Amino acid sequence: MKTTCYHCGDDCEPRTTITFDEKSFCCNGCRTVYEIFSSNDLTCYYDLQNSPGATPEDINGKYDYLENEDIIEKLLEFNDATIQVVNLYIPHIHCSSCIWILENMQKLHPGIKSSQVNFPKKSVRISFVKDEISLKQTVELLSSIGYEPYISLEDYSTENKKVDRSIIYKLGVAGFAFGNVMLMSFPEYFEVNEFWLEQYKHMFRWLMFAFSLPVVFYAAQDYFISAYKGIRSKLLNIDIPIALGIIVLFVRSSAEIILDIGSGFFDSLTGLVFFLLLGKFFQQKTYSYLSFERDYKSYFPIAVTKIVGNNQEENIQIFDIQKGDRLLIRNQEIIPVDSILISKQTEIDYSFVTGEAVPIAKQSGDKLFAGGKQVAGAIEIEAMHAVEQSYLTQLWSNDVFKKDKLSSYTSITNKISKHFTVIVLSIAVLASLFWFVTDASKVLNVFTAVLIIACPCAIALAAPFTLGNMLHIFGKQKFYLKNASVIERLAEINALVFDKTGTLTTNKDTAIRYEGVQLNNEEKVQLKSTLRTSNHPLSRTIYNSFATVETIAPKMVKEHVGKGIEAVVEDTLVKVGSAPFVKNEGNHNADTSVHISMQNDYKGKFTLKNSYRKDVDTVFEKFSNYDLSVVSGDNDGEQKRLEALLPKDTKLVFNQKPEDKLKYIASLQRENKKVAMIGDGLNDAGALQQSDIGVAISEDINVFSPACDAILDAKKFQQLPAFVKASKQAIQIIHYCFIISIFYNVIGLYFAVTGQLSPVIAAILMPLSSISIVVFTTIATNFVGRKIK
Repeated sequence: MKTTCYHCGDDCEPRTTITFDEKSFCCNGCRTVYEIFSSNDLTCYYDLQNSPGATPEDINGKYDYLENEDIIEKLLEFNDATIQVVNLYIPHIHCSSCIWILENMQKLHPGIKSSQVNFPKKSVRISFVKDEISLKQTVELLSSIGYEPYISLEDYSTENKKVDRSIIYKLGVAGFAFGNVMLMSFPEYFEVNEFWLEQYKHMFRWLMFAFSLPVVFYAAQDYFISAYKGIRSKLLNIDIPIALGIIVLFVRSSAEIILDIGSGFFDSLTGLVFFLLLGKFFQQKTYSYLSFERDYKSYFPIAVTKIVGNNQEENIQIFDIQKGDRLLIRNQEIIPVDSILISKQTEIDYSFVTGEAVPIAKQSGDKLFAGGKQVAGAIEIEAMHAVEQSYLTQLWSNDVFKKDKLSSYTSITNKISKHFTVIVLSIAVLASLFWFVTDASKVLNVFTAVLIIACPCAIALAAPFTLGNMLHIFGKQKFYLKNASVIERLAEINALVFDKTGTLTTNKDTAIRYEGVQLNNEEKVQLKSTLRTSNHPLSRTIYNSFATVETIAPKMVKEHVGKGIEAVVEDTLVKVGSAPFVKNEGNHNADTSVHISMQNDYKGKFTLKNSYRKDVDTVFEKFSNYDLSVVSGDNDGEQKRLEALLPKDTKLVFNQKPEDKLKYIASLQRENKKVAMIGDGLNDAGALQQSDIGVAISEDINVFSPACDAILDAKKFQQLPAFVKASKQAIQIIHYCFIISIFYNVIGLYFAVTGQLSPVIAAILMPLSSISIVVFTTIATNFVGRKIK
């Protein structure tokens, strides 16, 4: 029976299990964290959640740049003679234990005065005495207990964003006014003729008028602004009838108070604004904590180690890198600039840029591109130019990244409002004309009554509550959407384009099979020595499979682009590449194969097969009614395998560069297709942005491709059809809400058109319709959420 680590919950291998204090740990790091908590009387951490921790990483020298005063000044929120305050993003925050331990950091070090966690944003705000503990030591302390902060260039280069709390203030004003106005309106509802109420009813009416003023002119101002912009742009958005209803409610109610002919509709007015703001607030709170506007600044460190003089090291700001600078890149650090490798050899993980999962071996003198991650110890590199001129940053120069998808998109609410506004105004005019002929004294009353009772508060609430709740449900299932409109657009798609590497395939090692004459040790040395000179991913994969084989320097190397490579090793001519190149034959083998020959004697081939994600065929089968495509930067060696795995109508397109993928998406859109791009890696950024919906498949939701509308945890890939289906059902729920709203409007309009609208009817119908919508959409969306498995 396997044991699990008491700290992090990972399986403990029998040979490496560490037992301490009668508890099992998977490594010394987890045991050390437990000792730290135990010695500081913080073991309650484990009572709140089973195995809540994370294994601490080796950070030796990683945060030396936090000794640079210029960098410290930019990162700190507050800095005076004694106290400093910093706000750090902690990706590992996930449960109550995390909150508890991070808010008790003062017990780990006396220099820390307070720490406060913002759970939705996964951040902790720490106040500390700089003479007792530095920023670097604070970060290292967090890392030592498994809560390593994520500090990026974006944190350094941008100013601290001011938190917008205006919606909270407006909601508070509307709620306070609504409660008080309702309390003062009760005697009017039931026509209580008590002496003192009669004496002071005018005062109560003027008080209700006073309470309505901040609601109309402050809390509801966004609706007036939006309506004005809509009219100016000749667009009938949902805020036009809402603004019109608020104005009519306020004007008519004020007129009744001033002329002493009634109590008005101040209760309905304040209630309407309160419920509308409540819906907007709910949607804002369910917005994913993840930032979807990342560019290269979000991934790069804010400083780098520069080697100067006699191998002396200093930390410099990343934008201070100049051509020719000698830089030290430590293990797991991102290469910030295109450069030349000085060290003898290394391995670079380019999955961030290319989606290729296998690290690429590099030798001294090889070119390294920005965005690669160093995965083989520390290396020295020489910068070829500044950060802004690197290959990675050029990916953002495409105009497609400047396009706002929402600028040309009309939400479902605004689509309905176009017709709704026209219908309501038509009913108001026709009813007024009828009463102008029948009884002119009721014209004004009927016209205003129609606009009051038909105010689309329920319609305006339907989408925010439905889509907001779906955002929350999707988030719990590890499908993170940029905003509520993504659900609407996801429900409209009829074409899906999948990247292959990193999307349909997993990050597991590629399966390699050799067919041909068995190679002896000398031939293996000659083959590996030839492969070492190639940067092709297939060559690197085969190269890495000869881990125990030595290499020697070839006498001659010549690469034939798109064909293969030939080299002379120990007087032996070695050819590696495609079948036509190696065998001098005209036929092409469709397999993803690398052929080899020595002294023009054909030896055999290495066949590489990708490991596809579980249930890829099931996912495509469930999308069989959609226009399906797979676009890949690889050759067509996997075509037959994919044809057997995927539905027969699936289009397979290979040898696609990043700009080719973007153009392919655009070509589908010219055919009036609504396209969802499902990709992985930075080279998909253009296609993700060009598509109507860009979904990034990510092994780590905290490090993902930019320009996407949604992030799907790779482990949930098989649930993608369920998420699309749920999006369609969410739109259906909104339609049902509209039907419910119309039902209430029909009842209300009957009283309004016939001139029978009274304050009590308006006070009952308007809040009741809003409450009904909120209850219905909550139950319906939760039901849909339970069906997502």
